[in-house]
Amino acid sequence: MTSETMKRWEMDAIGRDQLKLRDAPIPSPGPGDVLVKVAAVALNHRDKMVVESGRGLPIRFPFTPGSDLAGEVVALGDGVTRHGVGDRVISAFMPDWIDGIRPGTARAPAYRTLGGYYPGVLAEYVVLSEDWLVRAPATLTDAEASTLPCAGLTAWFALVERAGVRAGDTVLIPSTGGVALFGLLIAKAHGAEVIVSGGADVLERAQALGADHCIDRNREDWTEAVYEITGGRGADHVLEVIGGPHLGKSVQLVAVGGHVCQIGALEGFEISSPAMPLMLKDVTVHGIGTGSRRALEDFVRAVDRTGLKPMIDSRYAFSDLLAALDHLDRGPFGKVVIEIDWTAGRLL
Repeated sequence: MTSETMKRWEMDAIGRDQLKLRDAPIPSPGPGDVLVKVAAVALNHRDKMVVESGRGLPIRFPFTPGSDLAGEVVALGDGVTRHGVGDRVISAFMPDWIDGIRPGTARAPAYRTLGGYYPGVLAEYVVLSEDWLVRAPATLTDAEASTLPCAGLTAWFALVERAGVRAGDTVLIPSTGGVALFGLLIAKAHGAEVIVSGGADVLERAQALGADHCIDRNREDWTEAVYEITGGRGADHVLEVIGGPHLGKSVQLVAVGGHVCQIGALEGFEISSPAMPLMLKDVTVHGIGTGSRRALEDFVRAVDRTGLKPMIDSRYAFSDLLAALDHLDRGPFGKVVIEIDWTAGRLL
């Protein structure tokens, strides 16, 4: 490394206006840790919410946001065995969830994530436990790989791990955000029929990604259109990425014996649904909060074997984080990614 200092985004209080790009010492890995040279960080709507409101998390200042990195291991602490110098890696969004049942209890569900409970990754270098990283897909660029830890894994865990999507199933996706488009790509890779509901301005792009049917969500009868497409049967799986009262629409549109994966909360954290269709159709509702490290490793293997390519809406330089957050406000089609340009040896 040519310098003992690096650039890192930090904030000393809650609020987007508190974000500052500062110089900081390059950290050294301790036992079981690795030093990662960061190449790209994908942003999530959740990152914006943490910056703007804190989301009630026990944030310790100065705080660095961001959770989803792709980069290269450049130094190892004592006892590291999972990774070697030169390995391309991506972060695990919930690093304490290795496999099996999600950590936590009924009274205190776990929400220990990077860029929240733990410091985030919007820095030129980060030190993380070797257990908090997995190998990056060989078939993806760093920018593409950085989109997998939260949005990609959430869609994978919902459709594959929990709902069990299979060839011939019908999947309804009422959005065109990051998780939604990953859901589209994953469902198509499994041989499912996909219905996407979104704004009229993006439906042609959704169809180009493989959507079998596209419905303008501003149509008053868009739910009726789903019934017509499915011959009245409904969708086997619904990715409920909107939240609030929209859960009720998903329950109405899901097939008998179908699955609703509750993921998003864009319209509110208090969700609601009519009880009768939920009961009479024997609907299973899955609460999805990303997934385990093992599931992320499975997803990486699937990406390499199927050639799945994440949808990136826009890319921003590391110094343009505030502009990238503004882009999130406008509702991107796919992911917004921060890239670090190392071509000159230092951040440009």
